Amino acid sequence: MPKKMNNASFRDPSGFVYIEDKIIYRQVNQNYKDEYDHLLTSGLYQKLVECGWLISHQEVSLEHKKCEEAYRIIKPEPVNFISYPYEWCFSQLKDAALLTLKIQKTALSHGMSLKDASAFNIQFHKGKPILIDTLSFEKQIAGKPWVAYRQFCQHFLAPLALMSYRDARLNQLWLAYIDGLPLDLTSRLLSWASYLNPGLLLHIHLHARSQKKYASESLARHQNRKVKPDALPALIDNLEQTVSHIKWKPGQTEWSEYYIAGHNYSSAAFEHKKRLVAEWLNRLQPKNVWDYGANTGAFSHISGQQGVFTLSLDVDPLAVEKNYISIKQAGVANILPLVFNLTNPSPAIGWHNQERATLWQRGSADVALALALVHHLVIGNNLPLDHIADFFSQNCAALIVEFIPKSDSQVQRLLASRPDIFHEYNQKNFEEIFSRRFVVKEIKTIEASQRTLYLMIKKS
Repeated sequence: MPKKMNNASFRDPSGFVYIEDKIIYRQVNQNYKDEYDHLLTSGLYQKLVECGWLISHQEVSLEHKKCEEAYRIIKPEPVNFISYPYEWCFSQLKDAALLTLKIQKTALSHGMSLKDASAFNIQFHKGKPILIDTLSFEKQIAGKPWVAYRQFCQHFLAPLALMSYRDARLNQLWLAYIDGLPLDLTSRLLSWASYLNPGLLLHIHLHARSQKKYASESLARHQNRKVKPDALPALIDNLEQTVSHIKWKPGQTEWSEYYIAGHNYSSAAFEHKKRLVAEWLNRLQPKNVWDYGANTGAFSHISGQQGVFTLSLDVDPLAVEKNYISIKQAGVANILPLVFNLTNPSPAIGWHNQERATLWQRGSADVALALALVHHLVIGNNLPLDHIADFFSQNCAALIVEFIPKSDSQVQRLLASRPDIFHEYNQKNFEEIFSRRFVVKEIKTIEASQRTLYLMIKKS
């Protein structure tokens, strides 16, 4: 097995992903020969790629093979950034679910079927969900049930139902259940109103009961079970209808309305801040930008408009939802909004804590934006300025950061519910501490505000 094999692909006997000279390859093993050939000769691969539903690839020389089982070596089109379903907002997960069902429908029409329906096989590429696992298909045998049905329900339907009927934050259950949310647990957590939804009644509640009832049933009996020719397309149609009708109607959150609710932020201050950020980004010419505490993405869109790939990170699911919907409607291809808690970031999880990586194991920022963020970290989360400066020095080459004094109304709001023990939190200390790790290139007071913007470059 190759030393640089991707830790997320070791479970699939059909092949694996590996990195060689910073290039991503996927080995297709001999035992997947018939399925791979059918994928290409049936027209399914071409159809899915033309629709933008499957990542494209090029076949390369077998000289790149990592073991004798190799049948083909393919080089997939690279994706800007790998994200995980527990980092997605509601509409991202819903769009990924609907794409999976569209792919399954198309596969059936070409004599194939998805052998798995993992949410981890979907990534957001150029602003849209796309399947990245070329080896997810198998030849469809007449009368055979959809083997990925339970996985689809656990990976997509269960978290969507919990987000819709209970709380969007329940998507974080993914961190405890990497193989998808258990249907029995989902059924118990859902409200009684969900029983009135025919799709959820069938695919969650009754499905959970069926799992329990037939848990001890032999594998052979499962494999020999047959379905009518029209049953499988009907199942996919019903799942598609169920997912399409699931809605999330959240109430207003504090931060989703931050830039439009007059939070001590005049239009003059807001526009001046945007001009400064745009000017500095244009000067820096980064390959990527990570916007921490991005809210609904107002400043992420500035880097996006400059053609820079941008991670737009925020802890508020509704703010991320609004951000995603806005870029989706505008057809923006280079901004990826993610639900992300900087004070409790996505951990390394799975087998040996290596199947799913931390955010910083997946990439690094040329430029980090930390706008209206530092006071939340210090006062809201009791983080020392030194720790914050150290974090950014380890995770970006350049930093655009905003300092907001205690006299600002937003800081006063944070202090209203706790004693002011944050004696080091002042502009002098902020500049001194950050200057230990960064060269301060420029300082600008934001017009019509008490706030200050800094452009910093990490010291060698």
